[in-house]
Amino acid sequence: MPRDTLTKEQIVLAAIEVLDAEGVNGLNMRRLGAQLGSAATAMYYHVKSKDKLVVLAADHVFGEIKLPDLGAIGWREAAATLARGAHAMITRHFWLIPAMSTHLIYGPGKARYDEHCLAVYETAGFSDQDADQAAATVLMFVIGAAQGEVAESAWRAQVRRAGADEEQQLRDIIAHISEIVQEFPRLRARTTLSVDATTAQPAEATFEFGLHALLDGLQARLAAGSPCPR
Repeated sequence: MPRDTLTKEQIVLAAIEVLDAEGVNGLNMRRLGAQLGSAATAMYYHVKSKDKLVVLAADHVFGEIKLPDLGAIGWREAAATLARGAHAMITRHFWLIPAMSTHLIYGPGKARYDEHCLAVYETAGFSDQDADQAAATVLMFVIGAAQGEVAESAWRAQVRRAGADEEQQLRDIIAHISEIVQEFPRLRARTTLSVDATTAQPAEATFEFGLHALLDGLQARLAAGSPCPR
């Protein structure tokens, strides 16, 4: 595909496909050009570097988060909706957390999400600075809660790139973990229970527990008129 017929949006969308399959380490301009049927030089005509492309892709996926209508629901439900949307988006795009650790992610997609988060907490009655603190705290929780699923997806992408057997390696890791926890009674009991799907705690339940606990704390602080610590 000649560079004049390519668009930046096409390149970003193709980059997201590659990132979703192979992670940041699997993305390069030659690989992307092959996917789009174009020379790598055509990629550079529209996007100056791989780092810039990662930033554009990361900002784009923030635009996937649906924004709740603050006129239709209360602040707490709106905050929970935004947190769930961000959590789902991050787990879909496992490469985003590693990218955020090495790139400064900002653009219209991230700004749109941040603006709406601030509106939620200001609507609730938080002052400007406390709204900043509340929004940042909830996003930090969301990123931390997604870390486990993201790590597994990143590990699987790495194994695939190496051409190894994913399932065999996973069985070996589980066996190694099971051996380690035998010395720790509480971990041993939970590991034994988690083998049974009927007693295992789903990741969504853990996320919801943490989210509600966090929002309970913010609501209590708001009711008490206690500002967030600076």
